[in-house]
Amino acid sequence: MATNLALDDDLLALAQKVGGLKTKKATVNAALKEFIQRRRQEEISKLFGTVDYDPAYDYKELRKKR
Repeated sequence: MATNLALDDDLLALAQKVGGLKTKKATVNAALKEFIQRRRQEEISKLFGTVDYDPAYDYKELRKKR
């Protein structure tokens, strides 16, 4: 899908250099993937402390070979 964007050329060049990417397209795609990944991580981190664990659960028991 072709899209025209007004991007900061200096910022894009720096991102391309830091990322070691050859094209502007690869740089923008990598930035979008990282953005999505970070936002999803934030959503997951909000769940910490909200899950109730079963105190009787014995993970070591499951590791035993039978």
